[in-house]
Amino acid sequence: MISKMKHLLTALAISGFVISTPITAVASEPSAATIEEGKKLAFSRSKGNCLACHAIKGGSMPGNIGPALVAMKLRYPDKQKLVKKIWGVPELTIPNSIMPPFGRHGILTDSEINTITDYIYTL
Repeated sequence: MISKMKHLLTALAISGFVISTPITAVASEPSAATIEEGKKLAFSRSKGNCLACHAIKGGSMPGNIGPALVAMKLRYPDKQKLVKKIWGVPELTIPNSIMPPFGRHGILTDSEINTITDYIYTL
């Protein structure tokens, strides 16, 4: 009887852990076309215009006001934090930064920000 009770309690404990563990969606890797579109947006002087302030591999006439966009996965292990920074979440805004809040001010759409982030995350 005690053995059956132990098995039952173990099964309940395991099922409770499984049920209480949140399920997180696994983000799919962006396609080559998405990354290329993100690069075009980032380099576009009328859209992302990232080169106005940042040095980016392959970009011409980069600025030096902001940090070079390199090793982005190391600098932002949480990709969503990078999206929020580009969007312009106030808590992530660096005081006295001249980087515009691209999403908050409607400069770029959420889709464009995600596409640019997909590209920048490959740097």
